[in-house]
Amino acid sequence: MISKITVLIVVIKKVIVVLLTIKIISGTINQVISPIAAWLSILTLKYFCNIINANIMKVKKSLLLISGAILICMSLSVISFTEAPQQPISSGKEEKPTIVLVHGAFADGSSWNKVIPILQEKGYKTIAVQNPLTSLNDDVAFVERAIAEAPGKVILVGHSWGGVVITQAGNNEKVKSLVYVAAYAPDEGQSVESISNDAHGVRKIPNVPGLAEPIVTDGYIRLKEETIIKHFAQDLPQKEAKVLAAGQGRFHVSTISAKVSNPAWKNKPSYFIVSDNDQMISPQLEREMAKNIRATTYHIPASHVVMLSKPAIVAEVILRAAQTE
Repeated sequence: MISKITVLIVVIKKVIVVLLTIKIISGTINQVISPIAAWLSILTLKYFCNIINANIMKVKKSLLLISGAILICMSLSVISFTEAPQQPISSGKEEKPTIVLVHGAFADGSSWNKVIPILQEKGYKTIAVQNPLTSLNDDVAFVERAIAEAPGKVILVGHSWGGVVITQAGNNEKVKSLVYVAAYAPDEGQSVESISNDAHGVRKIPNVPGLAEPIVTDGYIRLKEETIIKHFAQDLPQKEAKVLAAGQGRFHVSTISAKVSNPAWKNKPSYFIVSDNDQMISPQLEREMAKNIRATTYHIPASHVVMLSKPAIVAEVILRAAQTE
């Protein structure tokens, strides 16, 4: 009888080793061990009960062996129920940021219509903000709502006056980086007016003709169709430039003197596209602002509306900003 018990215990030990190996390899311990452990428990109890009935004088020794066998089987069951939870497997792919596009003065969200399809083809969600151009605070509020809509990180892109807007709105923690496209990049306490006065009035940088004869009605500024064709979008077909003139957004005079309080470029990576043929903002001034904010700078031989005349190149710069860690 003792030899049979010894053999049984050896078998049980071997089963334990096999089952633990299965646990390590497949992680399916709950499905494999529990049924086998239960079966071994029942079989062992039945076997030893038969022994007890046959030889009552050796009951104490049998009970000890029964207890050992039961403990072995119970340990298997406990192992199966206390398996550590599996950690979720990471895909290793970070979610792409949303690209929020902010238009400038004398424009609207459609000024990004040639850039948006390129970004979308690369799998980027894009939002073209329709900022009202009524004040810096109003425009910033519109941009902040767009940032809130984005599911994750944001690349904030601003054209012209839109550069002022993203400089103020870009402090949101979701904003990953800033892209200035032929834009203003003011420092703390600066405005479009103060930047222009310093550049052209004090330092005598040659002025540009685009803002020479604006039309002001009820406090809102617009450009003549002739100005749009010759100075705002001189590298676009005339037919397309006329469409821009017809749909231009009116720009409130208060925006010109609105000061930035907390420039986001001081804490965020920045990129700057200088339009070398710009006649609305001096290209020299654009170069100086890009240097001041320590931006990664690109030069494109284009008009002020470079995103319409050279959309593929502008999109490429935005994509570089989006793909940089």
